[in-house]
Amino acid sequence: MRKYLCAFAFAILAGGLLGSSVFADETLVRFKGGIGVIPVSNVLVNAVTGAITVNRNVVRGVNPAGQIWVIRELKADVKVDGRIKVDGRGLLLGGGNNIGSNSDASVFATLICGTAAPTLHSSDLAGVALEPNGDFRIDDDLDIVPPNPCASPVLLIRNASNLGWFAAGIPKLQ
Repeated sequence: MRKYLCAFAFAILAGGLLGSSVFADETLVRFKGGIGVIPVSNVLVNAVTGAITVNRNVVRGVNPAGQIWVIRELKADVKVDGRIKVDGRGLLLGGGNNIGSNSDASVFATLICGTAAPTLHSSDLAGVALEPNGDFRIDDDLDIVPPNPCASPVLLIRNASNLGWFAAGIPKLQ
């Protein structure tokens, strides 16, 4: 009986060690939830001259889309080897004459790590077409493997035709 208990304990210990190294979660960063773009971050009016300055909502060097967009749900996982999976729901125009439509857009994902001289790590720039209800799925490899760790991660969902950003992911703490 003792021999079987020792063998059983060894099997559990060995399985735990192998499982922790072989089946370890290789997730670099996760995102849960999304923020639709508001193209203008602020408007300044000079009190003396009345001059108006409009500041666009540029995120780490990436320009926004020209119109407001909304997103109902976003989940994304980026692995340390650069694999990316994004599941988006309800990415639609939030303003203008085509409000509530997908504007026949195709989207791709860009991961940005760091704030000083950030490098963009993108899925295929051809993108995937938005479904009529704004749903999309990206399952791809980033063009450049991101650094590990990825400091101050930002995930942008971008327009394949003009490269502007439509939505941003909300980082999920591991």
